[in-house]
Amino acid sequence: MSNQAKSQHKNILLAIAGFASVVVIVALIGFLALGREPDVKQGQVEVTEYRVSSKVPGRILELRVKEGDYVKVGDTLAILDAPEVRAKMEQARSAENAAAALELKAQNGARKEQIQGAFSVLQQAKAGYEIAEKSYQRIQRLFDEGVISAQKRDEVYANYKAMEAQMKAAQSQYDMAVNGARMEDKLAAAAQVGRARGAVQEVNSYINETVQIAQMEGEVSDVYPKVGELVGTGSPIMSIAVMDDMWGTFNIREDQLQGMKVGTEFTAFVPAFNKDVKMKVYYMKDQGSFAVWKATKANGQYDLKTFEVKARPVEKLEGLRPGMSLIIKN
Repeated sequence: MSNQAKSQHKNILLAIAGFASVVVIVALIGFLALGREPDVKQGQVEVTEYRVSSKVPGRILELRVKEGDYVKVGDTLAILDAPEVRAKMEQARSAENAAAALELKAQNGARKEQIQGAFSVLQQAKAGYEIAEKSYQRIQRLFDEGVISAQKRDEVYANYKAMEAQMKAAQSQYDMAVNGARMEDKLAAAAQVGRARGAVQEVNSYINETVQIAQMEGEVSDVYPKVGELVGTGSPIMSIAVMDDMWGTFNIREDQLQGMKVGTEFTAFVPAFNKDVKMKVYYMKDQGSFAVWKATKANGQYDLKTFEVKARPVEKLEGLRPGMSLIIKN
């Protein structure tokens, strides 16, 4: 081999060695650079929300609040128009009045004129009984003396007993007129009144549902219908965000938990304010097999699952809003 060929071969080897060296150096630099990158876990701020809805269908008559308003417990949120409920109230009140009248009739008993008539019949029956009794006593004495026959005595005795029965019947009619209805009738009338009053209370509860008030303090996050629109039973009218109940949610692979457990405190970065906030874990749960992030069974190892981690701020950060990002850096 000539000197020129040897020189070219040497130059090629040097070029290959130099290229390989550059590749190795670049790979080493990249590995070191990647190794220095922090392990970032990102989550977001969430808040408890409750939906305002009505038990009765109706038309939105008035909306007292709008999105972004802060409401307190008892504040009026919306007013519905439900004419069907008002009609049912009229029916329920009429039924209650009718039942009350029947109960009053049962309690008061017969009218004064009826009582007076029964009393007159009773007095007449008593007078007839007294005459029949005296007649029987006289006839009995005559029979004992042998003056009259047994048949005559028996006829007078039968009349005496009939007048006695008539007097007792008149007494019963008078007592019934004075005492009024039977106890069973009075109880039945009272039960009807209770039933009618229950119906009125039920309709009253529906009427109360036409005025929606805030059950918890918070911020109006969404208002769904417009004024004049119809809403059905249970249809949401608006959502209220309870700003005092705020937390952060993170989805963390189990190999990145690094001993995190319920009660653990950590620091999260809030990009919106460029500030750190201290948080405390209160909830951890695996997200099931559908949330496997990294399958390694092919390498004879195991699957890594994802855990949902929830944590609340230890101290309130003014201005923190739902949806803001939270960053955990290791």
